[in-house]
Parts: sequence; C-alpha cells; structure tokens
Amino acid sequence: MEPVEIIEDGLLLRPWQAADADAVHRACQDPDIQRWTTVPRPYLPEHAHGFVTGIAPTAWAEGTGAPFAVCDAGTGELLGSCGLVSIDRALDSAEIGYWTAPWARGRGVTVRATRAVARWAFDALKLRRLVWQAEVGNHYSRLVALRAGFQVSGELRLAHPAEGGRTAGWIGSLLPGEVPAPGEPGPAGPDTLDARRAAVFGRPQPVLFATTGDTELRLRPMEERDLDAIATTCQDPDTIRWTTVPHPYQRNDAEEFLDHCRTNWARGASACFVIADADDAYAGTIDLRLSPADPLLADVGFMTAPHARGRGWMPAALAALTAWGFTTLGLARIEWKAHVGNTASRRVAEKAGFTVEGTARGGLQHRGERGDAWVAALLAEDLTS
Repeated sequence: MEPVEIIEDGLLLRPWQAADADAVHRACQDPDIQRWTTVPRPYLPEHAHGFVTGIAPTAWAEGTGAPFAVCDAGTGELLGSCGLVSIDRALDSAEIGYWTAPWARGRGVTVRATRAVARWAFDALKLRRLVWQAEVGNHYSRLVALRAGFQVSGELRLAHPAEGGRTAGWIGSLLPGEVPAPGEPGPAGPDTLDARRAAVFGRPQPVLFATTGDTELRLRPMEERDLDAIATTCQDPDTIRWTTVPHPYQRNDAEEFLDHCRTNWARGASACFVIADADDAYAGTIDLRLSPADPLLADVGFMTAPHARGRGWMPAALAALTAWGFTTLGLARIEWKAHVGNTASRRVAEKAGFTVEGTARGGLQHRGERGDAWVAALLAEDLTS
C-alpha cells in the first residue's frame, strides 16, 4: 500500500519520517502515554527510531496498517499520532489508534485527526468498519472516539493489556456515513454529560468533606488498610440482616469489594467512598451508583460501622455525597431503597433530605427472597428549594 498524505481541518497527516524520532521520543516520555498505551517502558531513543524507520514504513509496505504523523498544516509541528494499527481485508475492517503529544492537548487535535483518518479509510480504502479499543478508565480516549462518531457498545478482555493496567477494555465501532464533517461539533462536546463525567472519572477519586457538630468527616477512596474494619462491619448482625453482603463474610470478600469499587470508578459506573472519622479511621461505606439506563439517575447505598452508629455521621455523609452527585455529576434524581422495617436507614435518608415516596412491593431481593422496600428520592431542585 502506497503511503499518502491527508490535509484536513488544519492538520497534515503524513507518513512518519526519520527526522520525527526525537519528537516521538520526547512525546512518549509523557506519563499518560506510557500509562494508557502499550509503548515500551522506559521509552528509549532507539524505540522511537525503530518506530519511524522500521515499524511504520513496514506497515504501509505490507498493507497491515496506515500510521500517520499528525502535524500542524501550517507549521509542520508534530502534534501526535493517529492511524490504522491493523487492517483486515477479509472483513474490510481496521482498528484505529492514536496518542496526542502533551504539548498539543486541549486543541481537539486527535478528534480532527481521527475523523480525517476515518474518512480516508472509508473513501479510499473502501473499508466497512473501524474499531476502537481502550483500557477501561481511559476516559479521554473514549471522548475522542465518541466525538469522532464511534458508538461505544461494550467491554471485552484485552489481548495485550498495558503492564500494570486493567485487562478489561472498552470497544466501539464506526461505519461509513457516521463520521462528522470537518468543523462539526459532533457528539460528546465540551458541554455534554459525557465530557463532564469524563472529567470526573478520568481523574483520581476525590476526597469529600462532611461536618456534623464539631466533627469533620472525610469521604475518601477505599484503601487496603480499611479491609479489616470492613470485614468486621459486614460480620455485624444488623449489617447481615439489612444488606446483601456475603454471609459468612471473610477478608477476601473485602478485598473483592475494594477491587469492585476501583473498577467501577474507572468505568464511571459508581463512586464508593469510605467515611473516615477525625483520626482517618473507617466509620462506614457509602456509594453512589449511576443508572445504566438513565444518565441523570443514581441510587445510594451505605453501611455504618457498629462503633460509629447513632452519632449522626451517616446523614452528614449522605448529604455531602448527594450534593456532589448533583453539582459535579449533573444528576437530576438520586434514589434510596431499604427493606421495610429498616428504620435506621430510613432515618438517615430522611435526615439527609430524602422524601419517602412509598412502598415497592417485592422491591428488593435479599438472600434468595424478595421483600417489600421503602422508596425515597432526592431531586436536584431540593437543594435550592
């Protein structure tokens, strides 16, 4: 396959040259590129030289890929990499890959480049599908894909996960006719919910604060040092009675819970916090779970360590978490459910401002049986009314 150049939307996409090696080496020192791609670590000058003089031209010559250097059309400055990392002629399909040099970020470079490559792949190569993959948690790569027109449709286990990364990946696809025109805003723009959530879940989980009386509580990410206290809480009779924690509960269950919380934060599916007292010791757990069907809806769940009950800590934590959900995640409604009879949980919800809306018959499953549930909700406008 003969190498080509593409000029579109202020960018020049051209085959890699030996003179690019220094800029590639400099760009690939970036922690984000090393974290989210499979470039060698440490990335040495010989890796960059081998890529621009060996790997890239070989892909063109053999027709297995179409790697482009993404440059400013006016100045020629290298801004990133974008191209087809594999081409399957039997399926008329290819996978697209990209990275943005750290000095070029925030300018829409990779969105424009991805659209240009996709348009060329469909028009010139007559491909019928492009595929995008990224490790779960790489929200900025996902945003690029969405803005280029890809439909992100699910997860799969990665064949070549990054060292130290997750084995789960997102996958998306793009078909002819779905590429936005140059300059068109396209989906997942800067003011959309997708962009807002990516800015949250694409960063480390924050620490929130709550105050009750003269006690300041911290809502922080769960850590390994919390596992024994979590196991003790989940072995408490009241926790067993009113929640769905495994029974009997062992430390390995707490370890799986920690992994679950971290993975769901990476997915952007939920935010689980440990409630820590003034000494930063575990006092409970609270999580906000986003609805997969309604992007403006979430529900809450919580459990309090036995020694921390009756102090008003959980209502304060719940109020802080819901305020964060409305203001930062853009939620419209947050729901609470509990088994009928769980008056302690109901008091927490009501003190945090939730309005009990009624009873859902058979609304919750508990240890193989369905039971009636109280249902309450808090709306965004409740915070200002």
